[in-house]
Amino acid sequence: MTPRPLKLPAAHAVPRSAPVLAIALSLLAGACNRSSTGSSPAADGSAAPGALALTGAPTAEAAPTAGYKVGMVLVGPYNDKGWNQAHYDGIRAVLAKMPDVSFEYVDKVNPADRPNVKGSQVADDLISRGARLVVYNSDDYKDDALETARKHPLVTVLHVSGDTAWKEGKNYKSQANLGNIMGRIETAKHISGCAAALGTETGKIGYLGPLVNDETRRLVTAAYLGARHCWETYRKKKPEELTFKVTWIGFWFNIPGVTLDPTKVADDFYSSGFDVLLTGLDTPEAALQAKKASGAGKQVKYVHYDHKAGCDLAPEICLGVAYYNWAPLYRDAIEKSRAGKYTSEFVWQGPDFRDLNGEASVVGFVPGDALGERKAQLGAFVVALANGLELFKGPLKFQDGTEFLKDGEAATPQQIWYLPQLVKGITGPSK
Repeated sequence: MTPRPLKLPAAHAVPRSAPVLAIALSLLAGACNRSSTGSSPAADGSAAPGALALTGAPTAEAAPTAGYKVGMVLVGPYNDKGWNQAHYDGIRAVLAKMPDVSFEYVDKVNPADRPNVKGSQVADDLISRGARLVVYNSDDYKDDALETARKHPLVTVLHVSGDTAWKEGKNYKSQANLGNIMGRIETAKHISGCAAALGTETGKIGYLGPLVNDETRRLVTAAYLGARHCWETYRKKKPEELTFKVTWIGFWFNIPGVTLDPTKVADDFYSSGFDVLLTGLDTPEAALQAKKASGAGKQVKYVHYDHKAGCDLAPEICLGVAYYNWAPLYRDAIEKSRAGKYTSEFVWQGPDFRDLNGEASVVGFVPGDALGERKAQLGAFVVALANGLELFKGPLKFQDGTEFLKDGEAATPQQIWYLPQLVKGITGPSK
């Protein structure tokens, strides 16, 4: 079977003739609906109904016997209020409408929580119990996903955030049953950066970063470009008056003794004059420490990431949340796979600006209450993005002063995906 090309365009653009008010209202409507798509774990963080704790083995969810089974390997806790919960909620929302499909997941598959367990071993176990489609939800599983696909050619393997199936990418491998899916969250990160720039009073914006790789560099850069644009356009400030700093902790979430403590990093930002903190972590330390600092009298705010309900953690100081809605991508892959029609494909899908926070949009942004009257300016920025505003456009230089994009030059998908450095204007290391 021939691998399919990258699905572009990355976003469903709105024609310039579309009513601006309708688009803005679509964005603002998201503020009234913070609940995540699909069923959620218990509010107290306990296991969701049906979750089964297996002694000496990863947590897995039992499901009724069915003709088709989906297995999922999660790098962190399924209820982390971030990246992993967005995947869990997304696939549960899809499967709620597919009663003939069963589901089993294994979470916390990482070197800290399960030092002697490989992702491919977990997948082998899921497949031995009937899984016909296996999802790996982290970039860290690139080798595991390829190994599983080669070992089990009749099983569909989805690797989230990878690029093995991208024929025009740097890491392409021809493997008919292996595909990649990813939301083009860079657009929502532009909006996150804009919200941060609209919300700061000190002009000092922090970014709580995970590990450093191509993905995280492009997301930090996307947020900065959105912040710089809105700082100049709506706040009428000079770019040199904006401080945008990233601190990397070393992994997607805290591993005591291995990573920097994200709680301390967040506190350090808030105690040193940074009044807005964006996060790129799977977990909610930026929000939790902002709430604590606000309770102590500090004027601070945050921008959440990954999970649609992120503003619920501290609504009054939340500027918004850039989130993934994985349901459309999972629905498409499952339907193709169980019909025997799945072929290798690389899907990097952006927002549907016709309904940014609707069920069909893979990427969304929910504006937070802390934006106040500036919510209208954020809406205007979203309209500009919908009508073709391109921020990955020159002139842009990398941190080391070398040229990234010439004046008027727009970045290619490959230049964005494989971003080798942060851009000039961002404080913090690129490696």
